[in-house]
Amino acid sequence: MRPSGPLGRNACQGVAASRYGDGVASGDDLFSQAADQRTAASAPLASRMRPRTLDEIVGQQHLLGPGKPLRALIEADRLSSCILWGPAGTGKTTIARLVATATAKAFEPMSAVTAGVKEVREVVQRARTRLGERAQGTILFLDEIHRFNRTQQDALLPHVEEGLLTLIGATTENPFFEVNGPLRSRSTLFRLEALSTDDLRALIDRALSEPARGLAAGGRVITIDEEAAAHLAARSDGDARAALNGLEVAAALAAEDGRATITLEDAETAINLRAVRYGRDEHYDVISAFIKSIRGSDPDAGVYWLARMLEAGEDARFIARRLVILASEDIGIADPMALVVATAAAHAVEYVGLPEAQLNLAEAVIYLATAPKSNRTAMAIWRAREDVRNGPSAEVPVHLRDAHYQGAKSLGHGKGYVYPHDDPSGWVAQQYKPSELEGRRYYEPSPHGAEARLRREDDED
Repeated sequence: MRPSGPLGRNACQGVAASRYGDGVASGDDLFSQAADQRTAASAPLASRMRPRTLDEIVGQQHLLGPGKPLRALIEADRLSSCILWGPAGTGKTTIARLVATATAKAFEPMSAVTAGVKEVREVVQRARTRLGERAQGTILFLDEIHRFNRTQQDALLPHVEEGLLTLIGATTENPFFEVNGPLRSRSTLFRLEALSTDDLRALIDRALSEPARGLAAGGRVITIDEEAAAHLAARSDGDARAALNGLEVAAALAAEDGRATITLEDAETAINLRAVRYGRDEHYDVISAFIKSIRGSDPDAGVYWLARMLEAGEDARFIARRLVILASEDIGIADPMALVVATAAAHAVEYVGLPEAQLNLAEAVIYLATAPKSNRTAMAIWRAREDVRNGPSAEVPVHLRDAHYQGAKSLGHGKGYVYPHDDPSGWVAQQYKPSELEGRRYYEPSPHGAEARLRREDDED
């Protein structure tokens, strides 16, 4: 018979059942708990430092800050089916675990990597039994939900639809592509953002100072050079797990040499990436070299300086903006597609993001570098603006003035204007500049690329 004392089912199962399903407690739990404690002590740093409360989560303030939607739903235990979408190491599983500690519902964790329809059916059966016997609902946490195929996702749909299961799905992939439409439409989408370098730096500092769970556990004193901490934070791609794993490896490397201070060399070795020197001066010097290389039609140099900026963590949107400017300033009408390509690359940076957008940026750099060059578009607007600034305020010729409003014609507005489309050639000789600027020329086509044709037409005229 099962004991009915402190180690019996009634004494031990309540919390376990309400949070993680219908686990069975027994006298063996003492040994299980001891094993769990030892496992936790030897677990990777990233696992030991997993946040225990919503307040300990770094980043995601748009969802978990005071009064924000996801936090309010979790604290009120009113979370409905949802999908947590974001890059690796941003807190999706952590949030689900915290839901488990806050909810009165049973919590069933499952990984789509190892589970299938059979496991889903078992969860559904337990949920029905639980609801019927104890009027207790069930939350199913499905990690890597994008790994479920359409049939597997369809197996979940009716149970989510009827409310038997509250689904929390976690994915690094775009749910609009990877999650069935009907299932997605019944779930609230919460998008998590990659952590900033400041967020990661805060995690590193916490891991160094936390006496119970971090590197300081056991009374050890471990410090880190400023350059090393900055390198780990900058090169972890917004991934908390990667930053903490890198910190743990770097600490082990320092300990092997009998040091208590983590150096930049330790940090570089830990994540197998060399720190790229890129201070304030380098920012301006490298972008200058980048622009001049493309202007000088050297695609190899352009790609090199692009790589230099990306490796140093330069903002890809800044790079894209510079390419859009260059397309008009240094190429212009010599190749009208240059602006299209540069703008498309800028859009790709926003739509795709790094690291994949490096391909779009590289394509734009090579296209712009090999395109014919002309600064005549830029010269045209610069000359025109100089005349506007320095010259008198020129009057609009009467025949070009707006003649559509009542009384305009009585003032002579529009008189003498010739509509070009009425001429078979689609063009008529007509004054368009103010009289004071007649004969002044701003745009003069270059002999390069598509402008060469415009130049020939001008010569013929």
